Amino acid sequence: MGDNKRKFVYSVFWNCGLIVVGSLVQTVVLKGIAAPHQFIPGGLFGIAALLHYQTHWLNPGLLYLCLNLPMFILGYLFVSRRFLWYSGLSMLVVSLSYQFINIQIQIDNQLYAAIVFGAVLGVGSGIVLRSLGSNGGADVLAIILYQKYNLGIGKFSFFFNLFLYLICAFSMPTDLVIASMIAVFITAQTMDYTMSLFSQRKLVFIISPQAEKVADQVMSHLKIGTTLVPAVGAYRREAKTVLMVVINNIQLKRLEEIVFTVDGHALFIVENTFNVLGSTFSKRKLY
Repeated sequence: MGDNKRKFVYSVFWNCGLIVVGSLVQTVVLKGIAAPHQFIPGGLFGIAALLHYQTHWLNPGLLYLCLNLPMFILGYLFVSRRFLWYSGLSMLVVSLSYQFINIQIQIDNQLYAAIVFGAVLGVGSGIVLRSLGSNGGADVLAIILYQKYNLGIGKFSFFFNLFLYLICAFSMPTDLVIASMIAVFITAQTMDYTMSLFSQRKLVFIISPQAEKVADQVMSHLKIGTTLVPAVGAYRREAKTVLMVVINNIQLKRLEEIVFTVDGHALFIVENTFNVLGSTFSKRKLY
């Protein structure tokens, strides 16, 4: 990542733009789909919605604002002040826009509504999490655990919400709880996918007697670096060279063509990677 691109990614304009757009996307489906069907969205907003449905206190947007206060103290203590302010912006946009956005997306079938709600909410959440902030609420805990223990943010959200729905099962119709769980599962998957978009890479291992020739062709035609890894075949104990390449999806087929043009009997192994940090790839995000 060049210096100019890095400065842009860390700029206030870019991060505020991601947060506002992602938060508004979430609010539209929270108000337009979740509220009419009385879905429990998950996270702290889900707790706020549950309290509202059961007690008819303040609307979910204002309850969400109150529940976020201790989360931002944790964000300030364990992440950074910048993370705190960006997350606060997301929380305010969701809470305030929930008061003023009056929309109802007409989806009568409960299952269809849960699927659409989960997918769009995951996209909105993922857009916000591509910034230097978070969606507030449980996402603050998710970011802290991700930084310290590399626990996937989507996975944390899923298990947090699973616990929430166990509580809901005692006070809400079973079909509604199941539909909400379907929605939150889709949200977790879509969120992780949105966060890895444009950052996901393929890790390719090429085993061939002509590994060095393949490496030269790859560097010449694809303009990407390669790594030659010494290895030993377990059966005959022969020395081998394994070529390792990190590449994007667009160039993968061109790499495959180069490899089998040089050696039609090569072994071509492809692994999915969630993200690649360092060197000429993505840089580690500092909150």
